[in-house]
Amino acid sequence: KPAHERMSNRSFLAFIFFFSMFTTCLYFIYAAPGIANTYFFMVQAQGIMLRDNVRTIGHMIRLYTNKNSTLNGTDYPDGSNSSELLIQPTTFLPENFTYAQNLPCPERLPSMKGPIEVNMTEIPIEEMELKFSTFFDIKFGGHWKPKDCKPRWKVAVLIPFRNRHEHLPILFQHLTPMLQRQRLQFSYYVIEQTGSHPFNRAMLFNVGFLEAMKDLAWDCLVFHDVDHIPENDRNYYGCGQMPRHFAAKLDKYMYILPYSEFFGGVSGLTVEQFRKINGFPNAFWGWGGEDDDLWNRVHYAGLNVTRPEGEMGKYKSIPHHHRGEVQFLGRYKLLRYSKERQHLDGLNNLRYVARVSLHGLYKNITVDLQPELAPIADY
Repeated sequence: KPAHERMSNRSFLAFIFFFSMFTTCLYFIYAAPGIANTYFFMVQAQGIMLRDNVRTIGHMIRLYTNKNSTLNGTDYPDGSNSSELLIQPTTFLPENFTYAQNLPCPERLPSMKGPIEVNMTEIPIEEMELKFSTFFDIKFGGHWKPKDCKPRWKVAVLIPFRNRHEHLPILFQHLTPMLQRQRLQFSYYVIEQTGSHPFNRAMLFNVGFLEAMKDLAWDCLVFHDVDHIPENDRNYYGCGQMPRHFAAKLDKYMYILPYSEFFGGVSGLTVEQFRKINGFPNAFWGWGGEDDDLWNRVHYAGLNVTRPEGEMGKYKSIPHHHRGEVQFLGRYKLLRYSKERQHLDGLNNLRYVARVSLHGLYKNITVDLQPELAPIADY
């Protein structure tokens, strides 16, 4: 072959080679870390399960040798799940319990049976709206309150959202009856991000909080990913003296806490707690890191995180891909400066314009997020 043809072929092959290398690198930068994390936790799980089995045997020996041990059934803070290894007493009210309209609804009701059967089958949102408005008395816009007792908590459920329309009805189908059985007053707020910027879960939560507080004097906030489905209705969605991490055991992590500071998926804070920590950070563009920053903020404010004991904190994740949403590679640097940024970046520096519309089961808050909406001074 002529020399110029050989050079042309070599140039073409070199282009293919370098293009393949470039796309492979992009894949590992943006997609592979999330996949690797999942498999890493699965491998870790085997060792953790073995460790827990040994710990269980140790508890049994100590219980046998110490007849005076007492069991109190309290929740465990900061990820220490040793209490779940003890047999917890049944403290839920009996079936014949009668409510009093002028008294607060109890936290452990006979209607809260425990495990929930999860059905991931997709269902049209219109069918769900008709069902819940007709048979479950859900008011237009997604609001409900008990009539047979005074709700102990008024809960705003905030759901960050982009391109997950098939997931919403699945979440509502499981969560709505659960919250009604818990006798909580609640409303759903779906905060939808438009525009071309990477998904900013944390800023959406801040927007949702500020919008929800215009409607009612909510006292409890539940920050709920749309793809997390609760498996136990005894996982009480009311707030407490400390921030709450509801989603302690995810099926994608083999129902084992990935790390002790994990605060993702579903969490709850009182309005007072959320204002005290200045809300979520606004600077996390892309997925990952904002829940770790929230954990830091909670502890810098002198608070601790509690989790449900035993099997109550179990959740199933709706299988999905991130659909082009990239990881936020700058999260590690921001996390190093959590303390310095806490009072500069959050509720106090957020400016936004939202479009609000009511749907049968929720209020939709649409916002085009941009970094300029949350300017932060140097720290």
